[in-house]
Amino acid sequence: MFASSPIKLLYTDEHTTSKLSTYLITLLNMVGTRPIVICCVGTDRSTGDSLGPLVGSQLSKNSPKNFYVYGTLDEPVHAMNLNDKISEIHGRFHNPFIIAVDASLGQMSSIGHIQVGDGPLKPGSGVNKELPPVGNIHITGIVNVSGFMEYFVLQNTRLSIVMNMAEVISTSIFHSMQSLHLLRTTHAAGNEI
Repeated sequence: MFASSPIKLLYTDEHTTSKLSTYLITLLNMVGTRPIVICCVGTDRSTGDSLGPLVGSQLSKNSPKNFYVYGTLDEPVHAMNLNDKISEIHGRFHNPFIIAVDASLGQMSSIGHIQVGDGPLKPGSGVNKELPPVGNIHITGIVNVSGFMEYFVLQNTRLSIVMNMAEVISTSIFHSMQSLHLLRTTHAAGNEI
């Protein structure tokens, strides 16, 4: 969908929030006036898999009126309701632009990295689950190592890394949405003159 290449940033880098915000602004500026939905996938029943609901909860506390959040700690979007939530989003919004957020597993050297990629997220693929893809773009946080006993690994992921990554991701999305709102408002005001 977009010509820009995917990015991968370490969450502990002091510039990650601004780099991620800038990247998202560039992508979202091409969306036009489509409604923007953030679909945060995961569950609060597994430390490693709680990244999405943590991001969703943080965004829903401060969400501007120009985007919509699905998937929080109180109302997670997970394997059991993902199909229903995707249908609900498409029933509620005309041609929504969906940003999917989820935790992922990766190589040891990639733990702590946040990735943004074009196209849908394939939730559950790290634990060999067949779930429907979701999103026009996706943001994943690599919370632990893959390759062996993935459920156990997710259950035993440090909460600290998940919380800190969620803070970086939610702050970046929030800042990008504020900037996008300002750009859209300024553009609309310019068209009225």
